[in-house]
Amino acid sequence: MTETAVCRQWSGNIDPDALEVLRKPGGIIVSPTKVGYIIITTDERGLDRKFDVKERARNKPGVVLCSSINQLEDLAVLNNEILNFYQDHWDHDILLGCILPWSESGKSFIPDDGSQNYMMDKRETSCFVIRFGTPSEQFAEVLWEEDQKLCFASSANPSGQGNRGIVSGIGSKIESGVDMIVAADEYVASIQPNSSEKTRYEQGVMISMVDEQGVLVPEQKGQRGVLPAPTLIRKGLSVDKITNLLSDHFNTWDFRQGAYY
Repeated sequence: MTETAVCRQWSGNIDPDALEVLRKPGGIIVSPTKVGYIIITTDERGLDRKFDVKERARNKPGVVLCSSINQLEDLAVLNNEILNFYQDHWDHDILLGCILPWSESGKSFIPDDGSQNYMMDKRETSCFVIRFGTPSEQFAEVLWEEDQKLCFASSANPSGQGNRGIVSGIGSKIESGVDMIVAADEYVASIQPNSSEKTRYEQGVMISMVDEQGVLVPEQKGQRGVLPAPTLIRKGLSVDKITNLLSDHFNTWDFRQGAYY
């Protein structure tokens, strides 16, 4: 019989044992977000394990969890319009992920162990995510503020399948392949209280802020028809709110579901 990882219920505070796992080389945990469960790790060994338990192609980079706007500014290339767009989502506690280039200073925070090969595509871009949910935000905040460690993540389910927002949906390979599981099914359900396991969003909205070469889209400065423009490439939680904010911040933007992948 295959042993499963230790599973503990989220108490509302950061789990010290799970935090210790992430501070060790190669550590990986499962943690709750607004849209279900994710795998979190901080280095190349952990990323390799993550791809293995997910049975996911290694050419698909994960996401970078940002615990503050200041951290986002430290890591990614931004312009004022994109920064203000993020800030609006931060102020309204809306989960948002955007494809952005890494800044040269941001690259210095990536462990020099091969992690860059997992976390960037060939354009040297990644998805930088904010407001992903308190349980996982706690890990990202402490590891950044105290250790200057980045949190890399992807959904905790076999590639192409959902976990339905319940810890029992992460799959047996992940259950037995990670070091620890933090469970909070009630927290996940509380984010979309009027949705069922079948109808709730299991992912966040993703917007590309780069062109095909990975160069940041230009500022629009109130003009129309400025191209390339922000492109919504994956619908998800709060997509209605996010499209409204896109329209508030950018006169021109596109919607191409699945374009990034």
